Amino acid sequence: MEEIFGPNGLIARAHPEYEYRPGQIEMAEAVLRAFEERRHLIVEAETGTGKTLAYLVPAIAAATAQGMRVVISTGTKNLQEQLMEKDIPFLQRVLPRKFNAAYMKGRNNYLCLHRFKRAEAAPILEGFEDLNYFDEIRRWAKRTDTGDRGELANLPENFGFWRHLDARSEICLGQKCDDFNACFITRMRQRAQDADIIIVNHHLFFADLALRGDEYGQVIPDYGAVIFDEAHLIEDVASEYFGSQVSSYQIADLLNDLNMLPITDVELNRELTKIAARIGAMNERFWMGFQDERGDEGRLPLFAEAFARRSRNGEIEPTPLGEAYLALDGALERLETMLDAMPDPPPEVESMLRRVRQIRFDLSFIVEGSDRSYVYWLERRGAGAFLHASPIDVSGLLAEKLFERVKPIILTSATLTSGGSFGYIRQRLGLPKDADELIATSNFDYRRQAVLYLPSHLPDPRTPEWIEAAVEEICRLLRITEGHAFVLSTSVVSMSALYERVAARIPYPCLVQGSMSRSGILERFRQTPNAVLFATASFWQGVDVRGRQLSCVIIDKLPFAVPTDPVIAARQRAIDEEGGSSFYEYSVPQAVIALRQGLGRLIRSSTDRGILAILDPRLRTKPYGRIFWRSLPPMRVTSDLEEARRAFCFEDMTVG
Repeated sequence: MEEIFGPNGLIARAHPEYEYRPGQIEMAEAVLRAFEERRHLIVEAETGTGKTLAYLVPAIAAATAQGMRVVISTGTKNLQEQLMEKDIPFLQRVLPRKFNAAYMKGRNNYLCLHRFKRAEAAPILEGFEDLNYFDEIRRWAKRTDTGDRGELANLPENFGFWRHLDARSEICLGQKCDDFNACFITRMRQRAQDADIIIVNHHLFFADLALRGDEYGQVIPDYGAVIFDEAHLIEDVASEYFGSQVSSYQIADLLNDLNMLPITDVELNRELTKIAARIGAMNERFWMGFQDERGDEGRLPLFAEAFARRSRNGEIEPTPLGEAYLALDGALERLETMLDAMPDPPPEVESMLRRVRQIRFDLSFIVEGSDRSYVYWLERRGAGAFLHASPIDVSGLLAEKLFERVKPIILTSATLTSGGSFGYIRQRLGLPKDADELIATSNFDYRRQAVLYLPSHLPDPRTPEWIEAAVEEICRLLRITEGHAFVLSTSVVSMSALYERVAARIPYPCLVQGSMSRSGILERFRQTPNAVLFATASFWQGVDVRGRQLSCVIIDKLPFAVPTDPVIAARQRAIDEEGGSSFYEYSVPQAVIALRQGLGRLIRSSTDRGILAILDPRLRTKPYGRIFWRSLPPMRVTSDLEEARRAFCFEDMTVG
C-alpha cells in the first residue's frame, strides 16, 4: 500500500492533485487485511481521507489475485458515477495489474425495448408536455448504448410515463422476449459477468439480495466480497426491499398491459375485457378508501382494524375497506385462473401471471397485518397511494442473508460513528461482534478551512417565528458569501418555504431541487456564478462541489427523523419496549450522522474554505447537544455574524 499511496508511489507519480494522506494508507492496509483474512470490517473515513481509492486498490488486488468478483455498492448514483467515470479509469491506467469493471443500476433506470416499441403504437401519455418528453426519449433510444435514463438530464426528475417504459423485473419476459439479445438489461448483465469489479447502488444490491435465486429478479452475478460505501444508508434501503409493497400504479399498469396482450381468440378477449373492467372498478373502489379529504401527501400507519373489526357478537367482520379488498382480490383471483388456463399463451402471459400472484400475496400480507416484526403503513405521493409492510429491525435479516454468507463485507462512510462510537451502526445492521473497526482521520485542517456559525438569537425551530428569522439569517449569510451556497432543509415543506422567501430577497440565481433531474441541477449549480441551491435529503450526501463555487452550507434544523413517521415510530417503540431509550439509542445517533453528512458538503479538498451555518439553537441549548458537539470536526465556532464574515475572508479572528 505504501508503494501505491506513499509520497513516491504509483498514485503520486500519476495524479496531478496527489496529497499524501496517512489515513488513506491506514484504511487501505485494513481493507487489504480484511480481504486476506476474510474478516468483516467497518471503517469511518472522514471527508478528505481518499476512501474510494483506499478500498478500490485492495479490492482490485483481491479480485485479480484470488479470482474473486467484488461488488462495490454506493448509496447515491453520484458516487456510483464518480467511481465508474473517474476513479476506475484512473486506476486502470496506473495499476500494473489489468482488471475489468462494470456499472449496474436498478432495472427501473433502464429502457425496456419491448415496452418502448409497444408504447410507440399505443397511447401512454398524460398531457401535451409528455409529447415533447416522449419525442426526446425516441431520439435518445436510437443513439444510447446503455438505455440508462440518467442520460436524460434535461427531463424532470419524475415524469409520470417512464413507468410504462422501464425494465422492472415483474414485466420481464426473459429469454422469450424478441428483444432479449438487444435488451439493455441483457447487455448490462453480460458486462457484469465479465467484470472483476461491479459498481452498483444499495437499491439494486438489496433488490437483488431479496430475489436471489429468482430467474427474473436476480441481476448481479455471483460475488465473493462486498464493499458498502455510504453504509449509513443501508438500514432504510434494506428495510424497503425485505418488505412488501403494493401501489395503485401497480394494478393500473397491470390492467394497461392486460389490455395490450396479443390475444387473437375473440371470445377470450371478450372475457379478459370483462374481468379487466371489473378489476378496474374494484381497484378504484379499494384505493378510494385511502384518499384524504385534504389531499395531504405523506406516510401514515396502517392498522389491521382498518380492514376487519370484531362485531358486537364477537365475530370478525370486514369493514367497508375490507370488503373492497375482498372484492378486488376476488377479481384478481378470477384473472389469475383465466391466465393460468389459457391454451398456448403468448410470453407476456407468464410475466402477467407472476405479477397477479405477487400483488395478491403482498396485498394479503399487508391487509392481514399479523406479523408483529413488521410495520404496516400507507404512503400518499402525488396521485398514487402505496401500501407497505416493512421489517422493523433488519439486523437479523442482514446477519442471516449477508454477513453469514459472504466474507468479507466492508462497510465505510464518512459518517458511521456517533460520539466516537460504532455502537449505533453495529446494532442497527447486525454486524458480527468480531468485525474489525477503524476510524481513518482526514488531513483537512478544519480550524483553518472552516468556521461554524451558530446564531444565538434564533427562536426554537418548532415555533412559528422561526421561519422569518431563518430567512433573514440566510439572506445575511448569502450576502457575505455572494451566493455560492447550499441551503439544506430537513423537509420539502421547509425547503419550499425558504426558497420562496429567500429567492425574492437576494440578487443571486436560486435553484430548487425537483425542478430538473438531480444530476442536471447539480451541473447547473456548478456552472452558474453565485448560485444558491435549495435542497433536501438527497443533497445532504454524495454531492461533491469543490472550490469557490460552494463556499457556504446552511443547515436549517437538526435532522431528527420525523417521530410520527410509521417506520421511525415502530423502531423507537421496539427499542423502548425492550427497556432501552429510543431517543438516545436511535434518534440522536441517526440525527448526528445525518448532520455530519450535510456539513460534509463544504470542505471537499485541502484548499476549500467556507462557512458552515446551523440555524437550530437546540445544538447549544439542549443536553443532547453535547453528543452532536463531540461528533463534529474541530472548527472555529462563532455566534457573531461579523466574526463569521472575517473568517470567511480568512482574516485573524477570535473564536466565539
